[in-house]
Amino acid sequence: MGASTYLDIVEAENARDAFIKATEDARHLEGHAGYTGTIAEKYDQVIIDPEKDGKDVSGWTRGDFADYAQNLINEGDGRIEDKWGPSGCIDTRDGAFILFGWASS
Repeated sequence: MGASTYLDIVEAENARDAFIKATEDARHLEGHAGYTGTIAEKYDQVIIDPEKDGKDVSGWTRGDFADYAQNLINEGDGRIEDKWGPSGCIDTRDGAFILFGWASS
């Protein structure tokens, strides 16, 4: 089986609620059969803070956070590169969370 990338922007009060909402929505849309290539395949997440990665996020928009997440996917960041591992999660600091990574397909 292969792998696909996904990147979802979810509005929620906290990272856990965003993860639950995103996985439930994906399972509703894609089914529960597995190998969807979406966040439906994930059961855990890792919080990624761009500031801890040395980035100055002052003035960043949701789009900037999404671009950062996409760069982590493209670069094969070890925190999110495993299709069986956790989803990445970045707080956009404006009421939304970016959920992203690789998933089995």
